Amino acid sequence: MYSQVEHPAGGYKKLFETVEELSSPVTAHVTGRIPTWLRGSLLRCGPGLFEVGAEPFYHLFDGQALLHKFDFKEGHVTYHRRFVRTDAYVRAMTEKRIVITEFGTYAYPDPCKNIFSRFFSYFKGVEVTDNALVNVYPVGEDYYACTETNFITKINPDTLETIKQVDLCKYVSVNGATAHPHVENDGTVYNIGNCFGKNFSLAYNIIRIPPLQADKEDPMNKSEVVVQFPCSDRFKPSYVHSFGLTPNYIVFVETPVKINLLKFLSSWSLWGANYMDCFESNETMGVWLHVAEKKKGRLLNIKYRTSAFNLFHHINTFEDNGFLIVDLCTWKGFEFVYNYLYLANLRANWDEVKKQAEKAPQPEARRYVLPLRFDKADTGKNLVTLPYTTATATLRSDETIWLEPEVIFSGPRHAFEFPQINYKKYGGKPYTYTYGLGLNHFVPDRLCKLNVKTKETWVWQEPDSYPSEPIFVSHPDALEEDDGVVLSIVISPGSGPKPAYLLILNAKDMSEVARAEVEVNIPVTFHGLFKRA
Repeated sequence: MYSQVEHPAGGYKKLFETVEELSSPVTAHVTGRIPTWLRGSLLRCGPGLFEVGAEPFYHLFDGQALLHKFDFKEGHVTYHRRFVRTDAYVRAMTEKRIVITEFGTYAYPDPCKNIFSRFFSYFKGVEVTDNALVNVYPVGEDYYACTETNFITKINPDTLETIKQVDLCKYVSVNGATAHPHVENDGTVYNIGNCFGKNFSLAYNIIRIPPLQADKEDPMNKSEVVVQFPCSDRFKPSYVHSFGLTPNYIVFVETPVKINLLKFLSSWSLWGANYMDCFESNETMGVWLHVAEKKKGRLLNIKYRTSAFNLFHHINTFEDNGFLIVDLCTWKGFEFVYNYLYLANLRANWDEVKKQAEKAPQPEARRYVLPLRFDKADTGKNLVTLPYTTATATLRSDETIWLEPEVIFSGPRHAFEFPQINYKKYGGKPYTYTYGLGLNHFVPDRLCKLNVKTKETWVWQEPDSYPSEPIFVSHPDALEEDDGVVLSIVISPGSGPKPAYLLILNAKDMSEVARAEVEVNIPVTFHGLFKRA
């Protein structure tokens, strides 16, 4: 599982190279056999434009959003991609410069404006980016590309055309929302975002968007806040990237990576700041976990605590006998992992890439077990009675519960990340398998399957090949959890004539079923989904 694979040729740099969109879909060259039952589209988001004219973007999360689609029909495959026509993109194209400040790139004021109009534009406040480069998800019959701000972008999943920008603030009280909503089988969408709670203090709202009703009205109009989680520091919300959901509970993990709102709200334009400049770490709080009852929208008054880590992706969460099992991809420590994701770091030569990753927080996939009930008489004891886990939860005299995890995957500077599961059938329920992207010193160089019960692993890896997040697609007549295929976009810049391909693996053993090669490079993509035909 720890690929001791090296990348001296630096082929991974191609992941961060600007490409052109396509005017129409191109046919992919298939080797192997595409399963006949695989019909639909793989939709994925990522950055595709890494500079505007002579002005570079600096961070992995700054490049302009490119929407990708692989279509599967009767064993044939086509590939299409279009830039999302966000305000950030359209204005950059129009003015031939970076107009909207991105995550790690400050947009300088318009050089054509004089000092007076510049001075007055300071008072407009920050123009928040709508660069939807992170994920795409369904709401009712619609599809939205998103980042983590209050703006999401409605797109046409067939043509990849941009339909309109939507401001979440107009529907519900949040300052932003994650790119990792939970979508239930009936179409209900849950998400989390930070907000201003009571008496000026910060909080986190869970929002619920109901499924499409018979009246066909846009479900966004019916979105509502179902529960509010408190913040550990009234002025500094934690960065939140995803959360856990089961049939009866919502789990929110509050990490020590904090947003300094005073920095965020002060006029950036006076000191050339961007979003990255507003993060800081709380070196003493560790991690706080919060649980709420989903249906009643009631907070459980239990204070779970553990030592510091960064968290981006929940793997899965489920209930068992009065416990919540929370599986996470963590990075140990309180230093923000995004500090290591500047493009200059990621495009460096292999020896330099390795040196940087040595200093960064170390990745570990972990299982935490949260007791939902306890007795004061159990103070000092481990409350976890489940036979299959070594995770502990110790009730302390101050009535906090201290958690220690069970490690489900760990390898030095080898992350199991971008986790996916058989979500439709096993999301929020007891499960066995997760599929992930293996990061080797932050370079994605393998696909992994992990049995979370036995810790057995299966790996797909080829030299100088750089895959993306694996998406599991279940066989229509599946009997078992891993009956199906895994889809990933791979770039192989060094070898052969074709720079990129869509890879199809058998989800049982991660062996290759087929690949569909294209003649164009495909830059890094973060997240996406398979939309069945």
